[in-house]
Amino acid sequence: MTAPAAPPLWSDRRFRRFWAGQSVSQFGDRISELALPLIAVGALDASAAQVAALTALVWAPNLPAVLLGAWVDGRPGKRRLLVLADVVRALALASLPVAALCGAVTLGQLYAVALVTGAAGVLFNNAYAPFFAHLVPRASYLEANSRLSTTRSAAQLAGPALGGVLVQVLTAPGAVLVDALSFLGSALLIGRIDVHEPEPEPATGPATGRSVPARAGHGLRFVTGHPYLRAALGCCTTVNFFTFLGYGLTVLFAGRELGLSAGVIGLALGVGASGALLGALLAPALSRRIGAGRTVVLGAVLFPAPVALLTLADGPLWARAGVLAGAEFLSGLGVMIFDVNLNSLQAAVIPDALRSRVSGAFATVNYGVRPLGALAGGLLGSTLGLRAALLTAAAGGVLSVLWLLPSPIPRVRAVEDLDVPAGPLPESAGAR
Repeated sequence: MTAPAAPPLWSDRRFRRFWAGQSVSQFGDRISELALPLIAVGALDASAAQVAALTALVWAPNLPAVLLGAWVDGRPGKRRLLVLADVVRALALASLPVAALCGAVTLGQLYAVALVTGAAGVLFNNAYAPFFAHLVPRASYLEANSRLSTTRSAAQLAGPALGGVLVQVLTAPGAVLVDALSFLGSALLIGRIDVHEPEPEPATGPATGRSVPARAGHGLRFVTGHPYLRAALGCCTTVNFFTFLGYGLTVLFAGRELGLSAGVIGLALGVGASGALLGALLAPALSRRIGAGRTVVLGAVLFPAPVALLTLADGPLWARAGVLAGAEFLSGLGVMIFDVNLNSLQAAVIPDALRSRVSGAFATVNYGVRPLGALAGGLLGSTLGLRAALLTAAAGGVLSVLWLLPSPIPRVRAVEDLDVPAGPLPESAGAR
């Protein structure tokens, strides 16, 4: 049976509010990504290790995300959790400009803000999955993810430039205040969205009682026993590990081996970032043409492979910079057609009772493996050289497709045609 056509998202006021809230906070995030390290370096004279610790604290709350996801799944009213997460992030960020006015900003406060905003972000992401599934009609998952990803790509493209202007005009603490206001705006918009959210259905079975660890274990077993989710998690984990293996080395290689200045590198990466914007826009059309599953497979290859092109760059300055921009463009194009289609596929096959648990499991594994990939990249770059490390990143990332090929994912034609289990899920629940 083919799912009925959903009404256009443009006519859905609820989705427009949600989209607007996400757009505002995405641009705000890009501002703080620049402003927080600048406060550490400019106002507090932080060392490289201290700045790295600041970044690590933002990611650290993802490690227990699987437990938080289990807790969120058992809570009614996911919208309230989204609003709470936005308000907490706004208050934490607003404390910095207040402290700056009093001349009392400390490195400890910066660390606390990074940890609190990171934890609130994990809460938001875990509540996001079930809220999205009830906000957007099933037949519109792909279109909705495309629009949300388009905004995210636009923020990544224009956000750093906007952040730089705001830091220059308002100083770094003033720019952080803009991000705090963006989260308040998101909270106000999401808080006005009227979505019917059914009461969470308690799972049954001996190991899926009310305790959070038991619920988290149930979610992990569901993921590893589900043919779609198991392949998706394996693919995402592999591609994230190898992508971050090469992520920190790309700029280093461009400067040392290709002889590009900081300004040229920034310009090339900025031009290349337009590939992500194009990928988010093209993802639905490409899915309709070749199928959602094949689009995921294509993205899994196109995302990591282009980093190998950097090792071939040679010739005049414009050629070397062009290869860097081209590699970034193709990689951005690949990651967006991968993300938009895979996120939509997962939303279609995950039952309501487990959405946050699955989201938490993915966050714990995916984000937990990124620092390991970065450390491995530093080790390989130091021992084998930058070229060998980048080639390893490209080859290893492409191998992530081996998780997908034997799975049912490549055979998925349309996301809306997938089946999803309904009702309470016993301990042995799985998908076929």
